[in-house]
Amino acid sequence: MKLLFTDLDGTLLNNDSEVSAGTKDFLNRFLAAGNRLILSSGRPLHSILEVKQSAGLTQSGILLICDNGTHIYDCDSGRTILGKRLPLSCVSRLQEQAEKYGLHIHTYREGAVVSPAEDEEIKYYRRRVHLPLIVSPVLSQALSEGPYKMLVISLDDPDRLEAFRLSISDWATGKIQTIYSNSMYLELFDWDGGKGNALRFVCSYFGVPLSDAYAAGDAENDISMIEAAGCGIAMQNAPDKVKKAADIVTRLDNDKDGLAVCMTELLGTL
Repeated sequence: MKLLFTDLDGTLLNNDSEVSAGTKDFLNRFLAAGNRLILSSGRPLHSILEVKQSAGLTQSGILLICDNGTHIYDCDSGRTILGKRLPLSCVSRLQEQAEKYGLHIHTYREGAVVSPAEDEEIKYYRRRVHLPLIVSPVLSQALSEGPYKMLVISLDDPDRLEAFRLSISDWATGKIQTIYSNSMYLELFDWDGGKGNALRFVCSYFGVPLSDAYAAGDAENDISMIEAAGCGIAMQNAPDKVKKAADIVTRLDNDKDGLAVCMTELLGTL
């Protein structure tokens, strides 16, 4: 049995945020052969479920790695098999610091995104992540338990985003990872989270060696997963930092079925 761990945006999804017909055909054959597909994203659970449903991926053998590896969901059993949440005290500290830098920060609760305001950043974010919005000026007051992650956004000033990241680096060490999923999004989540650790957990869970794990991505938050897999795949559209971490770079980009073509070449006819 092979395991395919794949990022969504910029990897499995084309530039219209869809799973193309060619990629879906490969996934159908891959799953029918008794393999497992693990959709691995910084997105929260309900957003990945929406992508899965829209793509018509209803077969058994699909798992979801959500929120950058802090939440793993087994679609066959309909249950969470791993969860790593941030303490509520960290939510307050991170919001306070982000606001000092004039940055948007939001978080999540079951099936919804929680933002201090309905600002331009949250409007931009919800173009692709279609979760209901809860507005709460004090984020922690809208939460009954710690979230799986938080997200800081700067639409036009990456230097300010990096300054914020550096300002919390000493305090965050050993508690919180700070990783970019693109130049505008800084992901904040549990220190022991991450897609790489999630990949190792899933392999152990199913008793599958890392050598039979394939992982594909296009962004910094995919690097730990790409490095952990027996075969790490960077998309043609990925930045050089991601390509250097990979064993293989796809010949085609995410808008031309790059992952499906690469996997077909690696595995042959399924």
